[in-house]
Amino acid sequence: MDSPHGAAVAAGNLGLRGSRGWAFRGVTFSAGPGSLIAVEGPSGSGRTCLLLALTGRMRPSEGHAETGGLRLPRRAAAVRRIAALGPVPGVSELDPALTVAEHLRERALLQRRYDGSLRALLRPRRERAAAAGARIDAALDAAGLAPATLPKAERTCVRDLERLEALRLSVALALIGRPALVAVDDADLKLSDAERLEAWELLRSLTAGGTTVLAVCSGPAPEDAVTVRTRAQSAIEASNTITDVTSTTGTDAAGPAAATETDDEGTTDAFAATGRS
Repeated sequence: MDSPHGAAVAAGNLGLRGSRGWAFRGVTFSAGPGSLIAVEGPSGSGRTCLLLALTGRMRPSEGHAETGGLRLPRRAAAVRRIAALGPVPGVSELDPALTVAEHLRERALLQRRYDGSLRALLRPRRERAAAAGARIDAALDAAGLAPATLPKAERTCVRDLERLEALRLSVALALIGRPALVAVDDADLKLSDAERLEAWELLRSLTAGGTTVLAVCSGPAPEDAVTVRTRAQSAIEASNTITDVTSTTGTDAAGPAAATETDDEGTTDAFAATGRS
């Protein structure tokens, strides 16, 4: 059973296929509430598609998964309400022309508009503003971002942020909704060794507070993470070929390993199949 904060995540033989091939296949793992889940694999191996499938944003083709005790894909809408996206290229990117303050105000407004109760919406304006400010402050504190330290404080444009600062802002935006799970794509992309350690420390601090974190990484995952490894398209095709050959000879074929797969073309096609580019 999930804690009040984090969401357990599990998958069994999960796969997603587009018209040009598998984005990922044979993913099997289990992680408890408040876990740090790291998705490892080569570029183009379906890592982002897996992240989106586990957060209810893409529909898998085979297997099963649960996030927060909610079965996917049947309860995808409910999963989206408890799983927030941090930075995901092409899906939830920061607007480089907007300032830090504008991003925060926009997210707080959307949160109040779509997730607030009727009673909250009818509260006096001053109370609503105070509540939104408190949420923003708590999210910034959890993400380790102090706007006062930025070049132009809250008026700093996203284009002027360092990579790690942008990551912290994206995480803060995700936390405004107080989700049970935060998903972060390319968590360590274009970071120095020291910055990579800081990024993982940030994500680890969220799990210490009870929030489950699902992070795609390019480098090695931390030793304390639940690691899910994905495979390149060529490895999947080879596995499928072996399965076909052994089936024709009457020999039992081993199922796909607990990992994923795809080339860039296959991943793009899988995004298209779900209505995302």
